[in-house]
Amino acid sequence: MQLSSKWYQFLIGVFASLGSLLFGYDLGVIAQVIAPGGNVMTVWNPASNDVGMVVSLFTAGAFTGAGLAGPPGDLLGRRGTILIGAVVFCVGGIVQTSAQNMSGLYAGRFFAGMGCGFLTMMIPLYQSELAHPSIRGRVTALQQFMLGIGALLASWVAWGTFIHFPASSSKQWRIPLGIQIIPGAILGLLILLFPESPRWLIKHGKPEQGLTNLAKLHAHGNEQDPWVRAEFEQIQESIAYEEENEAKSYKELFTSVPAFRRVLLCAALQASIQMTGVSAIQYYSTVIFAKIGISSAQTLRYQAINSVIALLGEFSCIMLIDRLGRRWPLILGNLGNMVTFIWATILLAKFPPSSGRGGDGAHWAFILSTWVYNFSFSATCGPLSWIIPAEVFDTKTRAKGISIATMTSFAFNTMIGQVTSPAMAHVGYKYYYLFIICNFTNAIFFWLFMPETSKLPLEEMNYLFQHAPWIVPGTKKSEYISHDLETRAAELAGKEATVSESGVKPE
Repeated sequence: MQLSSKWYQFLIGVFASLGSLLFGYDLGVIAQVIAPGGNVMTVWNPASNDVGMVVSLFTAGAFTGAGLAGPPGDLLGRRGTILIGAVVFCVGGIVQTSAQNMSGLYAGRFFAGMGCGFLTMMIPLYQSELAHPSIRGRVTALQQFMLGIGALLASWVAWGTFIHFPASSSKQWRIPLGIQIIPGAILGLLILLFPESPRWLIKHGKPEQGLTNLAKLHAHGNEQDPWVRAEFEQIQESIAYEEENEAKSYKELFTSVPAFRRVLLCAALQASIQMTGVSAIQYYSTVIFAKIGISSAQTLRYQAINSVIALLGEFSCIMLIDRLGRRWPLILGNLGNMVTFIWATILLAKFPPSSGRGGDGAHWAFILSTWVYNFSFSATCGPLSWIIPAEVFDTKTRAKGISIATMTSFAFNTMIGQVTSPAMAHVGYKYYYLFIICNFTNAIFFWLFMPETSKLPLEEMNYLFQHAPWIVPGTKKSEYISHDLETRAAELAGKEATVSESGVKPE
């Protein structure tokens, strides 16, 4: 039986998401590397600022990689840029795995982060340009799902090596760090076997190959399929318009009102994700859990379970996001996050280890709050932070716009990674106030300013952001969307039906 076109697109998206798996793995494994009582902490004895550097240099490298990925994404293609990211990541993985001191670990973390910056910026872009509008949400949601797979693998590998190797053995952290090189190498070796983005090919003077790839993706190679022909024509016209009117440099993203609106929304979205508190919990779970009296070994086990819960949330998103849309899941997800942080803050305030109160009951209530938070985040905000930027820009600005949004994410990620350790040391549970407030203001911001973007062809996003009001409540999606691709496909299908019935080719 022949594989359906949408399954073909989905499976390509799954493979490309190996880059997201690398990102999730490297993010997740660091909690074990800096765990109190572990090899690095007992043998190298780093100061709290050094611990912050181990965490934040990875995201600083990712910030750099995301900034550098835009130009090669436009010049070399989507696949070539993913290849660069995979190679740089593998170099970073080798350096950090073989590190003999903190300086070596710093360098490896930075280069691994740079590779992840290339990958996390380019992969959702590549996925969105290959996917049919009706499944684009679930395909680009694979970014967060595979990030969750990586975090799950990291959690269980890290927990296993932490309890099975003594603190005197560097195998406790070298094995988890070394494993990540394997999927990075697989991605780099095989990515060029997959199709290049049709939109990139058409934009770079290769319309025949672009049409061929469109037909492979959407119609089993049938270049006369009405949808394929309609999309091919729409892409050509859109690119011709962009060449004359849209941004030719980063500067012009801020001088064109529709382009600036998209940059602003996507940068705000990526910043808001970090201010939900997800990175603070992920990087410093052992430190945060210790504030209520839970040991490092227990924390790593509970976080491994948490990774399974995250996958359930991400899978829910993949199954439902193209039905529910983008706007309301984002709003409600932030409100759900806020409730769980209120819950956790009360527990941290009432039951510190020094109080001698709470015990297992308080511990389990706190653990449950982090599990509920993780499901809420993983089913809504996390995947949407990759889905929305990948779909709102046009072909000419997509690489540049996503680059800026991804850099914003890593800038805020780096900041959270650097300040969380001293903040927890100096203000304790009161640090959680920040995330309560930010989740609430995130929900208000996106309720006001985020239009619905689901199921629209990429070439119709310009129309949406030119016609949708800045303040969205009180309007309907039908008031500011175009149906150009549907109309073209219907007309071409009608012409084919005419030929079939009369045998006369229409003019």
